Amino acid sequence: MSPDVASLVAPLQALQRLLARFDDQGIVIGGVAASLLGKPRLTVDIDAVMLLSIDDLPRLIDAAAQEGFVPRIPEAEAFAREHRVLLLRHQESGIAVDISLGILPFEQEAIQRSTLHDAGTFAVRLPTPEDLIILKAVAHRPKDLLDIQALIESNPGVDRERIRHWVCEFAEALDMPELWTDIAPWV
Repeated sequence: MSPDVASLVAPLQALQRLLARFDDQGIVIGGVAASLLGKPRLTVDIDAVMLLSIDDLPRLIDAAAQEGFVPRIPEAEAFAREHRVLLLRHQESGIAVDISLGILPFEQEAIQRSTLHDAGTFAVRLPTPEDLIILKAVAHRPKDLLDIQALIESNPGVDRERIRHWVCEFAEALDMPELWTDIAPWV
């Protein structure tokens, strides 16, 4: 585990306990997942996706508080209802945690396909490398493209057809062909 990921152990453990409270209907994504499934890189926050209705936000906020998370902004619940992302901070470490409320069929599949990944002293629920590549392709920032390259290099047996299918679906739905054309040479 890289030093930057090691500094995230306490908030990751707390987040994993939070996901377990909701029947493991969530996964850790973003830089942490890219570091664990691909190549370690610097990350200063934790991102997750949970399958949860916005009506369950009060229950999520209460459960998060029991695991040491506090809202990062005033009116965090109202913001989450509007933007489908709950902005939290792990109180002990100060690490920012963003929990997106998933609803799309792809997000449902990604969570169903997820596994617990051994992160040394604990396990964390992560998407498959393919599903993380798809999420990174949609986010499509320069660091996401670098993560995709690292994920493919570290996981040469990825299901390239699954990646192509879903990225092309998102590219069409968002009218952004570059989501696929920018990564096609690596896949």
